[in-house]
Amino acid sequence: MKNTALTHIHQALGAKMAEFAGYNMPISYSGINSEHNQVRNSVGVFDVSHMGEFMLRGPKALDLIQLVTTNDASKLTDGKIQYSCLPNDQGGIVDDLLVYRQNANEYYLVVNASNIDKDWDWISKHNTEGVEMKNMSDDTSLLAVQGPNAIKVLQKLTDVDLSTIPYYAFTVGTLAGISQVIISNTGYTGAGGFELYVPNAEVEKLWYAIFEAGKEYGILPTGLACRDTLRLEKAFCLYGHDIDDTTSPIEAGLGWITKFTKPFVHSDYHKQLKETGASKKLVGLEMIDRGIPRQHYKIKDAAGNEIGEITSGTHSPTLNKAIGMGYVKTEFSPIGTEVYLDIRNSLVKAKVVKTPFL
Repeated sequence: MKNTALTHIHQALGAKMAEFAGYNMPISYSGINSEHNQVRNSVGVFDVSHMGEFMLRGPKALDLIQLVTTNDASKLTDGKIQYSCLPNDQGGIVDDLLVYRQNANEYYLVVNASNIDKDWDWISKHNTEGVEMKNMSDDTSLLAVQGPNAIKVLQKLTDVDLSTIPYYAFTVGTLAGISQVIISNTGYTGAGGFELYVPNAEVEKLWYAIFEAGKEYGILPTGLACRDTLRLEKAFCLYGHDIDDTTSPIEAGLGWITKFTKPFVHSDYHKQLKETGASKKLVGLEMIDRGIPRQHYKIKDAAGNEIGEITSGTHSPTLNKAIGMGYVKTEFSPIGTEVYLDIRNSLVKAKVVKTPFL
C-alpha cells in the first residue's frame, strides 16, 4: 500500500486505517456519526491526497479535453472548474473528474485515486496532437476542509478574500505561509468548504495550521467513511458504485454534464440514448420497512421480479433514516413508486424519492 505524506499523523491520532484504492487511508477517527455531524454542522478535515492530478498544457489542450470529456470545457474561463466524466467507447464511463482552467493553454484534471493509471492511459491514447501531459499525483497532497465554518477557519490563514471565490472556482495564493496553494471552492460533502492542493513537503505544516485555526469550532479530522455518508445524503455519484464502465451518464442522471454541442468519444451513443430514453435510471430510495440498502442488493417488484440493483446505501446520520441509490427499470423510476429490496431472501419495502435526500 502507498502512504500519503500524513499517514504517520493519522496513525498517531488512532485513526482506523484501511486499504483504499491502493493507499493506506484513514476510515474514521472518533466515529462515523460524530465526524459526519461535525462536517455537516461545523468543520472537519479530510486527507484525500490519494486523488490524482494531471496537468495538460499546450495550444491543443482544450481540444483534447473536449474529445475525452462529456461536458463542454470551452465554457470555462480562467479560475473556473467543471465537473465532467470520461466516456469510454462502449457506452460507459472511464471515470468522473474535475477540470480546472488555469488559462487558455493550461488545465488541471483531478481524477479518482482508483483510476489514476487507467485515466492517464485513456487520455494519453487520445493525445494525438502533442499536448504536454504531466502526472502530478505522487507529488501533490490534497486536504478537503469541509463544513459551514470552513471559510471562517481558513480565512484566518490567508489574505485572499475567500468569500470572493464562487462555488466551482479557484485561485492560487498564500495560505498558512505556504505560497502557490490552489484554493478551490469544491468538495464532495455538500456541506460547503474548500479543497487545498499543496506539494507533499508542505502538507504537514498546512494540517497543523488548519487545526490550530479551527480549535474554536471543534474542528475534527474526518475519514473516508463519513465522506461516503455525507456524499450519499447529497446523492453525489461515487465511481465504482453509482457509475462505472457499464453505465452511461444519461442513465446516471448526469445529462447536465453531457453536452452535445461538440463531439466526444462515443457521443452519438449517448445522444441517441437521451433522445430515445434509457431503459434504466439511477434513483434515490428511502426504506419504508426496516433495513439498510447495500451495494448489489437486488431491487424487485411486488411480485418478486428483479427490476434493478442497489449501488450505494447507508443509514443517514442527518436524516436518521435508511437511504440508498440504485438503478431500476425506467418504468419504476417515478417518485413515490414502491419497490422491494431482497435482503437475505426477504422482500423489504422501499420507495423512490426525490434526490438529493438532504
